[in-house]
Amino acid sequence: MPEGPAPAPVTQRLRVRYAKRGRLRFTSHRDISRAVERAVRRAGIPVAFSAGFTPHPKISYAGAAATGVASEAEYLELGLTETRDPARVRADLDAALPPGLDVLDVVPVRAGHGDAPVKPGAFTDRLEASEWRIRLDGVAEGDAAAAVAAFMGAENIEVERLTKKGRRRFDVRAAVSACELDRRAAETANAPCAILRMVVRHSTPAVRPDDILTGLRQVADLAPPSPPLVTRLAQGPLDADTGGLADPLDPDRETGLPPGDDAGTARGLERPRSGDAASADAVSA
Repeated sequence: MPEGPAPAPVTQRLRVRYAKRGRLRFTSHRDISRAVERAVRRAGIPVAFSAGFTPHPKISYAGAAATGVASEAEYLELGLTETRDPARVRADLDAALPPGLDVLDVVPVRAGHGDAPVKPGAFTDRLEASEWRIRLDGVAEGDAAAAVAAFMGAENIEVERLTKKGRRRFDVRAAVSACELDRRAAETANAPCAILRMVVRHSTPAVRPDDILTGLRQVADLAPPSPPLVTRLAQGPLDADTGGLADPLDPDRETGLPPGDDAGTARGLERPRSGDAASADAVSA
């Protein structure tokens, strides 16, 4: 056993929603983790450390988007040795991170106190689905609309992908609860394109946007001439009745501590498009 005093206990846990925008979408998850650790140190946030010969800061991540994908809804959790105002942590951490990694919301964790265990998977269980925005440059809206209709009209669409367990075939259609052409966003784009918005359930194996594009190619021969620009707009609990996504941080807001000015509302394909400006920046950099 290592000698010396035990690490300071966790007295507060904070959940953080952050965005990955512009060129930072090409940053690997490992490099993002390192950037967050450096920012926490620079901001003077009293993060707790694990015990052992190689202590690590108590920072955990949930539902991280793949490299090359922009996102408005990434989540991490900080374990702190001192209680801090979430709004102040949000401002200090955002200032210490590089442009393109932007802190959007910070709330205290409702479940568990100090080092009392938080129910395993309690937060990740809330991340039932993601809403995606996919920009297809050089694709006519009519062709995209026909492809979406064919995709949504199919009972199942199997694609093949190499996973950690080898090549697997799986149905991508069952995971897509909604998919539509975003004509309004396409009209304001800086180049001719088609823009798709879709809600995709989290499943095993995970159905990714590129899997859905493979499905669109199979059913309608939709083949964009350039790589798609993908942005995750939201992830959270899926309302089976409305098809919309709720804010996964809402249950934690019930502690009554002010998380900042970015309190969320129910999310879905018809919600107010507050994330569009940010997601447009994410795919145009």
